[in-house]
Amino acid sequence: MEQIDLIIAARWILPVEPENATLDHHALVVHEGVIRAILPAEEASEKYTATTRIDRPDHVLIPGLVNAHTHSAMSLFRGMADDLPLAEWLEQHIWPAEGRWASNQFVRDGAELAILEMLQGGTTCFNDMYFFPDTVAGLAVEYGMRISAGMIVIEHPTVWAQEPSEYLSKGLAIHDQYQDHSLVRTCFAPHAPYTVSDETLNRIRVLSDELDVPIHMHVHETAYEIEMSMKEHGCRPLDRLDRLGLINPQLMAVHMTQLDDGEIQLLADRGAHVIHCPESNMKLASGHCPVTALLAAGVNVALGTDSAASNNDLDMFGEMRTAALLAKSVTGDATAVPANAALAMATINGARALGRAKETGSLVAGKLADIVCVDLNKPACQPVHHPASQLVYSASRDQVTDVWIGGRQIVAQGKVTTGDEAEVLERAAAWHRRLADDE
Repeated sequence: MEQIDLIIAARWILPVEPENATLDHHALVVHEGVIRAILPAEEASEKYTATTRIDRPDHVLIPGLVNAHTHSAMSLFRGMADDLPLAEWLEQHIWPAEGRWASNQFVRDGAELAILEMLQGGTTCFNDMYFFPDTVAGLAVEYGMRISAGMIVIEHPTVWAQEPSEYLSKGLAIHDQYQDHSLVRTCFAPHAPYTVSDETLNRIRVLSDELDVPIHMHVHETAYEIEMSMKEHGCRPLDRLDRLGLINPQLMAVHMTQLDDGEIQLLADRGAHVIHCPESNMKLASGHCPVTALLAAGVNVALGTDSAASNNDLDMFGEMRTAALLAKSVTGDATAVPANAALAMATINGARALGRAKETGSLVAGKLADIVCVDLNKPACQPVHHPASQLVYSASRDQVTDVWIGGRQIVAQGKVTTGDEAEVLERAAAWHRRLADDE
């Protein structure tokens, strides 16, 4: 018998690859942080002896969830300016609050709160866009979590940098620091077409090509954005980005609620990725991303939560359910975005968008052991006719019992093992008192 590190046996495994597969009474065999094999539980017991064996007879194992778009530090703004349209929310509340409070300590405390929330909800990798990305990347490493740290770029001065060259130089320093790290990747994060100039976008495209680094940007978020682009540039934002050479497989275009048929085909032809944030889009009344049409055209569509300031949570279970239900409602087609497709959007599609599909996003031999265990033995999830359906339509993130990242157990019995939750909540409460004094 071969000696290995870990066997996890469960009632069901949803590996995501191959598509729509459901494995009954199987086990994951993990050694040195990598999935060695997936096979029937009895056969695993015959072939391997494990340092640690975990049996989950009422649970389903899924790949770690990938939150493909968030602003983690903004968790400290959760609920601060609800029920407002995007422009008013940003210009009259969020941007002034950032100007008053954003600092390295604010980002550290807000991001740590977000990391705890995401880990407890089964997210093992997140794509972040905010100030002080070096601080957030360092926190992710402390917690043992995967991150794509956004090298934020915006044309105007902020607490992080004063002008585009400084944003880029600071971002590239982070890229160099973490280029060989197993948990950290970087991506360029120009905020949006309306906040970044053509000159800066050209520089980012060249650097992206040279370094083979993705680009993460809000695009076509609202009808107002389209209207302003037509007035200022004489074209829609995607057309402008296409003229600059940015519509390519490196682009992760976030929100995309305003798309015509030609733009959908352009995205498909160029291999760009779309990050769908259904709950944030709904809450800010920004519109609906045409997910069904994008998927039909062959566009890779992943899921993100956006920030807790506009969602108001970082719950990928909620995003899966909302994405599936919204697609059915908008199209009038009950077959749109079935449960397995929603799970793929939250896992392998996110990994593909981030350029990490070879290492995570599905439970396949040879990939890193990023695994989430969900207890389906709850009244709301019984009986289990189809595990994927129960996972997407019935289960909640509170049913996540265990999380492994690279074979290391980061969540055990619902508790994060790599941080002090009480301390994080205490700091969040202190920030609430400061922010409340300004309201």
